[in-house]
Amino acid sequence: MNVKLFNQPLAKIGAELTVEFVSAASFETHPHRPLLTQAGFKADHEQICALHEHRLLVCGIDTAQSDEYFRSAMATAIRAAMNYGYTSLKCSQYSPERFRALIEGVVLGSYKFESYKSDPKPSALSKVIFSSENNDGSSNAFDTLESILNQTLIISKATNFVRNLVNQTPDDMTPQQMAITADALAESNDLECTILDVNGLEDEKMFAMLSVGRGSAHPPRLIHLAYKPENPKKVITLVGKGLTYDSGGLSLKAATSMVTMKMDKAGGCAVMGIIKAISELKLDIEVHAFVGAVENMISGNAYKPDDVLRAKNGKTIEVRNTDAEGRLVLADVLGYAQENVKADYLFDYATLTGACMVALGPYTTGVMGHNEALKQMYVEAGAAAGEYCGMLPFNRHLKKLIKSDLADVCNVSSKPYGGAITAALFLDNFIDEEMKDKWVHFDIAGSAYTESAWDVHTYGGTGAGVRMTLEWLLKHCK
Repeated sequence: MNVKLFNQPLAKIGAELTVEFVSAASFETHPHRPLLTQAGFKADHEQICALHEHRLLVCGIDTAQSDEYFRSAMATAIRAAMNYGYTSLKCSQYSPERFRALIEGVVLGSYKFESYKSDPKPSALSKVIFSSENNDGSSNAFDTLESILNQTLIISKATNFVRNLVNQTPDDMTPQQMAITADALAESNDLECTILDVNGLEDEKMFAMLSVGRGSAHPPRLIHLAYKPENPKKVITLVGKGLTYDSGGLSLKAATSMVTMKMDKAGGCAVMGIIKAISELKLDIEVHAFVGAVENMISGNAYKPDDVLRAKNGKTIEVRNTDAEGRLVLADVLGYAQENVKADYLFDYATLTGACMVALGPYTTGVMGHNEALKQMYVEAGAAAGEYCGMLPFNRHLKKLIKSDLADVCNVSSKPYGGAITAALFLDNFIDEEMKDKWVHFDIAGSAYTESAWDVHTYGGTGAGVRMTLEWLLKHCK
C-alpha cells in the first residue's frame, strides 16, 4: 500500500474515496445523519457504512478515541475499502498524536499473505493519501507529520517483513534458508552477518542447540547480524528462538498441536525485523541480533528424554521432554551472544510456552526478568506501540521445580504449573551474573501468531515484538 502525505486540505486532494471516523457525539451533527441512520449506522466502534453515492466510507470510533481505537478503526476501514473497486482513498488528520496509529492501521491492516495462492486476488486499492489538516479544519506542522510518516512506515514495513517470514512454510523456511534470508538482509541494509554451520557450532561447544537439530534433515544455523554506527550511545543484544518447525521431537506433539508450528521461528524473525528497522532509522545504537535456527524432528538420530546435554556455558541439562526444545537452543545462543558482545541490555524473544497463553491469553506477550523497573518500562512501551504485555513474576520456590538430581538443571518443571515462569527461570541459568539486571525475556507464544483477525492483525504471523522494542529503543536509548 502506497501511503502519502499531502500538505493540502482534504477537499483539494484528488482520491476516489474518503474515509471519515465518526463517534457517537459527532454523529449527532453529521451532515449525512439521516442517510446513515436509514442504513442502520449507530457509530459503534469499527462499524462501517459506505455511502457510495457520496464516495464516503464512514467508520464508527469509540468516544475514548485513543491510539488503539484509531489504529483498529483504520484497519477495519482499509479492509472494507479493499473489497471495493476504488484505487485511492484519502483521510484527514485527527491530531498529530493519532497519525502514527492511522498509518499503522493502513499498513498493518491491509497486510495479506498470498504467496501460496494459485489465484491471488489483489485489491484495486493501491494509494492512501493523508491531508496535513485535521478533520475540524485546523492545521498541523507538515514537517512533524512527515517525520511521523517516515518513521512509522519503516517500523510497520519491518513488522510486515517479520509476518512474511513467519508465514512461510517449514519446507521453504528451513534453518539454511533463514540464514540465506539474513545474509540478504545484511547485504541490502549494510549489516555485518556471521553464520555458523554445524562445524562452527561444534567448535563453539553449542551441544544443546546441536542436539535439538540432530533429528532433522535440515542442519541448524546460528545467525549473527550486527548494526554498528559510529559512536553508539548504547549496545543492545537481541536473541531470537528460530525453530523453523517443531514436531515436538520424540515427545511428539498431538496432530492438532503440530499445525501452525511454522510460527515457532517468530522470535528469530522478530529480531531480524527489529534490526532491519533500526538500520533504516539509522539509530545511534549498536545492535546485535542472534538467531538460533533449528528444526526439531524425529529420526533414529533424534535427541531423547533421559539425555544429558552440556550447554555452551558448561552447565548440564537433563532432558525430560524433547518438546521443551526452544529453551535448549536459547541456552546456547544466549551463552554465545554474551561471550561475543558486551551489551548494555540483553533481550530474548521466543514462542516458548503454551503456559504463557494460559496465563495471559492469546494476545499478550509475557515479560519476565529480574529488573522490575526495566520490565515495567517495556510494558509501557508495549501499550504505547499497540502491543499487549503482561509481567509474570519470578520467585525462588518455582526455581526448585526445575532442579535435577542428575544434572545441573532440568529442561521441564516437575509440576504442571507456572510453566512460562519456570521456562524463563531455566534460561536464567544461562544469563551471566553481570547481565541479570540487564536481561528481559519475552514469551511471545500467544502474541506472535493468530488464526483469527483482531485489531490490525490478519491470519498468521503478527510481527510481535517489533513495534514495542522500537518504541522502547526510541524512548530510552537516545
